[in-house]
Amino acid sequence: MYECRPNVSFQPGSDAQGAIVAAMPAGSLVGALMVTQLADRIGRKKTIILSGLIWVIGSILQCASVNRGMLVVGRIISGISVGIASAVVPIYQSEITEPRIRGRLVSLQQWSITWGILIQYFVQFGCSYIDGVASFRIPWGLQMIPAIFLSAGMLIFPESPRWLFDHGREEEALEILADLHGGGDPNIELVLLEFEEIKEQVLFERTEGAKSYLDLLKPGMPRRVGLGMALQMWSQLSGMNVMMYYIVYVFQGAGITGRRGNLISASVQYVLNVVLTIPAIIYIDKWGRRPMLLAGTLLMGFFLFLVGGLQGGFGDWGEVDGARVWVITGHDSITKGVIVCSYFFVCSFAITMGPVSWTYPAELFPLKVRAKAVSISTATNWVFNFALAWAVPPGLSNIAWKTYLIFGTFNFAAFIHIFFMYPETVGRSLEEVEDIFKQGHVFTAWKIGKHVGKKTLEEVVGKTKELEGGKSSMSDDHDEKA
Repeated sequence: MYECRPNVSFQPGSDAQGAIVAAMPAGSLVGALMVTQLADRIGRKKTIILSGLIWVIGSILQCASVNRGMLVVGRIISGISVGIASAVVPIYQSEITEPRIRGRLVSLQQWSITWGILIQYFVQFGCSYIDGVASFRIPWGLQMIPAIFLSAGMLIFPESPRWLFDHGREEEALEILADLHGGGDPNIELVLLEFEEIKEQVLFERTEGAKSYLDLLKPGMPRRVGLGMALQMWSQLSGMNVMMYYIVYVFQGAGITGRRGNLISASVQYVLNVVLTIPAIIYIDKWGRRPMLLAGTLLMGFFLFLVGGLQGGFGDWGEVDGARVWVITGHDSITKGVIVCSYFFVCSFAITMGPVSWTYPAELFPLKVRAKAVSISTATNWVFNFALAWAVPPGLSNIAWKTYLIFGTFNFAAFIHIFFMYPETVGRSLEEVEDIFKQGHVFTAWKIGKHVGKKTLEEVVGKTKELEGGKSSMSDDHDEKA
């Protein structure tokens, strides 16, 4: 329940609640698509700073809202910020990180998200004891603090060396690579290897002409765009946001009601989400992306079927706090089983799909189309987030336990898709990923070896000289014709 002005309160129905929740992912869709231009034009760093400033504006509007319309507008503006940040941050992280720990660093984004969910939950729960409009204005106002820190902190962070090189600032790019990977020494082999790989990629892409959205349709690129979009889609259809947005519904169905019961059961879930993301951060660059995705989708599908099966077998329609819900009564062991399976589901997502769904799309694309392709992939995430935020409350109100079976089925479908079509990218530089997709194996991704694409400094330098020689020869031919 929320209040929009003093002494007037109301509880929105399931449709209204879905619309309010869906306002933010709707804005996020717009924000993610904006990155197709922003990240290439003004740079990764300035785009992140801009996202923080937009979030502050949205938070102010929410905090000052006097009616439902103003609240929705504030959430849409905040959503634009989330969309921008969720698309550009993985790009930035992947472009400044060495291949050996790239998955670990990009996974920190997911860990930060879990911390935000946990902290905001306890802030909202604490403020629920406050009488009056402060109970909701305080949480909305506090949202501004992380955004201010983000924008201010990014002022001292470097720009992406790959973006700098692509915009003719090679010396600055080398200096940043040396600071990031060589302790300031530009002669370290890793620094030289990355610099030469970026140089090779940029030179190759310049021979293909100016950047265009049509680049996304060139041979081999639709496959990669499809993989990035599908993974973000499966991330949403896994059912995790059902648990995050509507945890109260889940535990009502298990027979857990009341403020204290919801605090205990929901907070445990949020804590597990934070804690179980840590092993993924540590081991994502050892386990690889494919094994984590395959294990995660199987486990999530299994636990969702258990939750739905237990609720369907032992529950019935009842009334809780004046609302008609599917609830289990008189079966304490079944109630505990539903809660435990819900926790196991969250753990399965946190240690697998959660971090990989942000890491993998940022690795798939060449520099020329990376911003456009990743933003489209992220936009897919928000399209399905928006749809689910709107559809899940009516779904839980009408088909109840069957909702979990639907999402469980999505997870098993994702397992099949990932098994046949998703190649491993762990341990390669962003430029070396190109060779993975040159192998083909569109429907037999498991056949692509873990060492495909890895190169030595000598190999990269030789290839770069070939490209430079070819570019020089083309220039000479052009001069002669002129």
